[in-house]
Amino acid sequence: MRFLFRLFAMALLLAVAAGGYVVYLLNQPYKAFSEPVFVEFPHGTSTNEMARMLTEKGVIEQPWLLQAARVLRRGKALQAGEYRFEKPATPLEVFGRIARGDIYYMELLIPEGYNMFDIAGEVEKLGTIKASAFLAAARNPALVKDLDPKAESLEGYLFPNKYRLYRHTTAQQLCRQMVAEFRTQWQSLGSKEDVHRTVTLASLVEREARLPEERAKVASVFQNRLKVGMKLDCDPTTVYAALLEDRYRGVIHRSDLDNKNPYNTYQHVGLPPGPIANPGLRSIRAALEPADTPYLFFVAKADGSGGHNFSDSLRQHEAAVAQYHRATHH
Repeated sequence: MRFLFRLFAMALLLAVAAGGYVVYLLNQPYKAFSEPVFVEFPHGTSTNEMARMLTEKGVIEQPWLLQAARVLRRGKALQAGEYRFEKPATPLEVFGRIARGDIYYMELLIPEGYNMFDIAGEVEKLGTIKASAFLAAARNPALVKDLDPKAESLEGYLFPNKYRLYRHTTAQQLCRQMVAEFRTQWQSLGSKEDVHRTVTLASLVEREARLPEERAKVASVFQNRLKVGMKLDCDPTTVYAALLEDRYRGVIHRSDLDNKNPYNTYQHVGLPPGPIANPGLRSIRAALEPADTPYLFFVAKADGSGGHNFSDSLRQHEAAVAQYHRATHH
């Protein structure tokens, strides 16, 4: 009887020791890779397969360690997706990340007023989508044809916001996300106004009004000019025309002002054929509800505030322009 008791006690001690050793291993950081590695688990991947993939990539030392972690963390489900590993981690930490669904993603922040060329540049910085691929997707208006039959591209409908991208996100998928966000925001306004005209006007306001409190005033200037048949003479439309022709070099030249491109409002009366940028909600609201003013002109203040001097007569405007030139040339 004593022999059996000793045998049982020894087996128990061995089990405790083995369990302790397993717990020790589960808490030992491991890393057998030099560069950050990505491991992608498609939906339906078994724990065994995950363990094998993690071992092959050098994230854990042995496949059984993930299984042991699962026994210890019973009740936790492992999540599909792509994971990035860059530093030593214990098997329990690796298990915890996969159970939380801590998948790898990048964030793309698009400020209000960016046009599709600006966005393409930001997208390319992430290193997964080429600028040319994004522009090709953005130039296809199919995603908004039901909303705006006159749309020539997705310009104006790539709503400024923060977006989450994965390494396999395509340009088309990103455009779809951005357009979906525009639809949500537009719907929130409950407006029955023509979306094409509204967003086109809002894009001009967005590019011209640096101060939020001036948006409705700037919108009123454009609205007043449209009513009396004056050309809008909006510099950003001249820049956009040059961008469309791939010849903008950072400065507006006389040739840009003389350019007959339909987007150049120095040459054509009325709004351009479509938006020249992607406006935020505040500029869209300003386009829907311009301030009630007599203003027909505005020029930047020379104090660096980003504000403008507004005028209702050419004489006042020319005086404000002269004042601006005097202040900026001293």
